[in-house]
Amino acid sequence: MSLQTDSSGGGGSGGLSSGGSDVLGETFYPLYDRLFSEDSEFVGDVETKLAQARMTETVELYLSRALGIGFISGLVLWLLGLALGYGLFATGLIQVEELIGFPVSSQTVLELIETLRVPALVFVTGLVFGSIGFAIGFGSLVAIPYSRASARKREINMLLTDSVSFMYALSVGGLNQLEIIEAMAEADDTYGEVAKEFQSIVKETEYFDVDYRTAIRKQALETPSDELSQFLTDMLSIVNSGGDMESFLEDKKEKHMRTAKQEQELTLETLELFGEMYMTLSLFPLLLIIIMVVMQMIPQAEVTNMMLYMTVYALIPLIGIGFLIMVSTVKHDEPGDGYLSMGADDDRIETQRDQGLLDLGLVETFTGEHSVFDRIKNREGTYETMEVLRKPHVFFRDNPLYTLALTVPASLVIVTTAMMNGSVPTSWDGLLENAIWGTFVYVYVPLYVIAIPLAVFREWNVRHRTAVVSQLSEDLRKLSSSNDTGLTLLESLKAVSDTTSGKLAREFEVMHTKVNYGTSLKEALIEFNNKYHIPRLARTTRLITEAQEASNQISDVLRTAARASENHDDIERERKSRTRMQVVIIIMTFMTVLAVIAILKTQFIDTMAGLEAGASETDAGGAGGGELAEADLSDNIQVDMLSVLFFHAVTMQAILSGIICGYIRDADVLSGLKYAIALATIALVGWTLVA
Repeated sequence: MSLQTDSSGGGGSGGLSSGGSDVLGETFYPLYDRLFSEDSEFVGDVETKLAQARMTETVELYLSRALGIGFISGLVLWLLGLALGYGLFATGLIQVEELIGFPVSSQTVLELIETLRVPALVFVTGLVFGSIGFAIGFGSLVAIPYSRASARKREINMLLTDSVSFMYALSVGGLNQLEIIEAMAEADDTYGEVAKEFQSIVKETEYFDVDYRTAIRKQALETPSDELSQFLTDMLSIVNSGGDMESFLEDKKEKHMRTAKQEQELTLETLELFGEMYMTLSLFPLLLIIIMVVMQMIPQAEVTNMMLYMTVYALIPLIGIGFLIMVSTVKHDEPGDGYLSMGADDDRIETQRDQGLLDLGLVETFTGEHSVFDRIKNREGTYETMEVLRKPHVFFRDNPLYTLALTVPASLVIVTTAMMNGSVPTSWDGLLENAIWGTFVYVYVPLYVIAIPLAVFREWNVRHRTAVVSQLSEDLRKLSSSNDTGLTLLESLKAVSDTTSGKLAREFEVMHTKVNYGTSLKEALIEFNNKYHIPRLARTTRLITEAQEASNQISDVLRTAARASENHDDIERERKSRTRMQVVIIIMTFMTVLAVIAILKTQFIDTMAGLEAGASETDAGGAGGGELAEADLSDNIQVDMLSVLFFHAVTMQAILSGIICGYIRDADVLSGLKYAIALATIALVGWTLVA
C-alpha cells in the first residue's frame, strides 16, 4: 500500500504532512504493521475519525507518523529521565538506603543489590519518563482527529435546525430534491459544516459518477453527527419511495426545533450545576486562607508565608480559569461569522468583507494599472482618514478592539511615569507600607484605562448590530402578508418600511432605494447583512436571497423564516432568564468572599495585633516566659502582609468573577469586562473603607 499523500492533506493534520513527516511515517510503517492488524478496532476507529474530521491522510500513514513522533518524544524524555535519575540517586541527593530497606540474609545477594540498586533506579526513572513521553507524543497526535470530529459534530448539531428550515423553505419555493441539495452545498458561508456534508454529496455525483442516492447513503455513514446521519437516512427513504419531500422537511423542521429547545434546556441545567460548583470552589481559597492565618498564630505550626502566597496568587486564578474552561465545554459561540458572499457574481462584496484597517477596498485591485486609480486611492485614503478623525467614536464603535492601540500605551505611560517619579512603591516592602495606592496604580489604573473604553465600545457595537434583529420576526411576518397580496418582494420591502418604525424598517428602505438605482436585490440584501454580520441574520438573508431568485411570490418562505426566527427568540429569552440567575449567584458569592475577608481583617487580625501591642506595653518593664510567648505570637502576625494578600485576593476574585459572568451570559469573554470593572470597583471601595 502506498503511503504517500498529496500536499493538501497537510492542512488537515495540523501541518504534519510535510516531506519530513512523510519520511517519518514511512520509516515507522514496519512498526505500525507489527503492532496493528488490519482488523484492529483501534485502527478502524481512527480511520472513521479521520474521515469525520475531513482529514485526507490514510490511517496507516497517520498512525505510523504518530508512532514516530511518540518515539522521538519518548526518547527525549527517556534521556531526561536518565539524567534526572542519575542526579537524584547516583550523586546521593536521595539516600537509596532509605528507599530500599528490607532484610537480606545472604551476603552475595546483599552485594548484588548494593551493586544494582542505583543503576536500576536510574533505569526505572528513565523508563517511566520515556513511557510518559511516548504517550504524550503518540496520544496527542491521535487525539487530533477525535477533537476535530467532535468540533464538527457540535457545529453540525447547532446548525441543523436552521439548515432543515432552509431546505424546507426552498422546497416550499418550488425547488426539487437535487436543487435543494445543491443550494445547501453552496451555502457554506452560512451553514458551515452542514453545508460541507452536502458538498461531499454533490462532489460524489459530479466527479465520481455516483448517483445521488448512493452519495446520500455514504454521507449518512461518514458524518460525525448522529442527528444529521438520521436525517440523511430518512431523506434517502423519501427519495427512494418518491414521497412528498416538502411534508418530510416540514416534519423534520418541527422536530429539530423541539430538539433545539430541549438541548438548550439541558445546557442551561448544566450551567446551573456549574454555578453551584463555582460557589463552592470559589469559597475554598477563602477557607484555606482563614485556616492558615489561624495556624500562623501557633508557634509550633509549620505554615509559611509561601503557602499564603500560593493560595492567593496561584490557587484563586487557577480555580477561575479552570471554571471558565469548564463552562466553555458546555456553552459555545454561535457558529459562523455572519458574512455572506455573492460567489463569482461580484468581487466587490468579497473585497468589502476582507477589507482591513489599511485596505481601501476595491480600488486596491486596480492600482498600478493606470495613474487615475493611484489618484483615486490617494484621495480615498485621505477621505477615510478624515472620516475617522471627524467621527472617532463611530470608528471605535465598529472596531472596539482598536481602542487597545491607544489605551495599552497610555496605561504603560501612566504606570512608568509613576514609577520614575517615585510616587508609587517599586518594591514589595514598599507595597506593604502603601498597599492600596500601589495596587491601584499597578492593577486598577491599567484595568480602568484599558477595559472601560473597550467595554463601552464593545457594548455599543453589540447593541448597534443586534438592534436590527429585535423586530426581525414581526417584520418577516409583515413581509409575508404583503407578499400574499400580490406585491413583489421589493414592493413588500417598501410597504413595510413605510408602515413600520425601527432600524430594520429603515434598512428595508435603503435596500429599496439601492435597487431603484441599479443594484440587484440579492446584492442589496447581502450588503445589508454584511453591514451587521450577525449569524442569525445571515441565515435568514441567505434563505430569502435563494428563494427570491426563483420567484417573487415567496410568502410561504417568509413565514418559514419568521417561524425559525421566533423559535430563536424563544430560546434566547429562556437563555437570558436562566443565565441571569447564574450571574446573580456568582456576584453574591464574590460579595460573600469580600465581606468575610473584610471581617477577618477588621475583627480578627487587627484585634489580635492590638491585643499583642497592649500586652507588650504592659510587660515592657518585666521579664519572663510570658514576654517571650507574646513576642513569638507577635512575630507570627504580619498585619501589613496579610492586608495586602487579602486585598489582592478580593481583587483577583472580582476580575475573574466578572469575566465568568460575561461568558456565561453571552459566550464572550469581552462581555465580562463590564462586570469585572464593577466588581473590582466594589472591591477597591470596600477595602479602602476597611483598611
